Amino acid sequence: MYVISWLFEALRRMKFSLNYREGSSTVPTGVAVFLVALFICLFIPSIRNTIFAKSVFIYEDVALLLAPSADRAYAYGTRHFNATDPAHYNLARAEKMYTLALSMDPAFPYTHHQIARIAFLKGDHARALVHINESIDRDPDPSSFYIRGLIKGFVGDYEGAARDYRTFLREKPTSWAGINDYAWVLLKADRPLEALVAVDWGLIYSPENVWLYNNKATAHMELGQYELAYDAALRAQEMVGGVSEEEWLRAYPGNDPLIAAEGIEALKNAIEINIHTISLAIEKQENDVP
Repeated sequence: MYVISWLFEALRRMKFSLNYREGSSTVPTGVAVFLVALFICLFIPSIRNTIFAKSVFIYEDVALLLAPSADRAYAYGTRHFNATDPAHYNLARAEKMYTLALSMDPAFPYTHHQIARIAFLKGDHARALVHINESIDRDPDPSSFYIRGLIKGFVGDYEGAARDYRTFLREKPTSWAGINDYAWVLLKADRPLEALVAVDWGLIYSPENVWLYNNKATAHMELGQYELAYDAALRAQEMVGGVSEEEWLRAYPGNDPLIAAEGIEALKNAIEINIHTISLAIEKQENDVP
């Protein structure tokens, strides 16, 4: 929208008399330039997307210059951190806007939370932890405990992560994603029975959930219940084919929409590995029987 509007405004302002002679069949220079620019914008995706993004950034920067506010900067950050809007998604721009909002108003709600999420996605777990701790100190919102649980799980603090997930789940007991990630850290902490209880609890609220079934298979396997593990893994395999990119992005909010297909493929591979590992365990068990 921004680019096309700019092009039509440019066309309106052009001097169509350039290189134009009465009766000439030559396309006026202004029209030619406009058509070339329009072709580039509409039919060359990489150039079109770059021009579009730059025009949005310019619009935002001018708006913030004319009417600076933390609320406006935060709104722009959220625009660029929305994985369901690939045209505007830009992690670096989102972080810049959230940081700007924070500089304008250090107490602006949820800003540390969002910066923590971005730092986590970038793999900067130490900085993510600093910001999420600050967010929780200012406002102990359940979702911030969820994010801190995720960060702690990735740095190996499984007990700390489990505590944060329990805090989150006390407020959001039907969240399948929270239950699934809680089960994940319990598995990491070598507590498969508790993980299985959590997964079965999650399946009450989300009975056709591929992520829960994959963790259920792992929990059964670690408990030595190989047949049950195999059944759960097969259920996960049946379900994964129906996972759309939109569903994957809802399960992993904030991730780059361009990696959704890759994420689904990684999930499929994880399920295949689970099935293979369980199959080997069943075969070994059968061979060990006298």
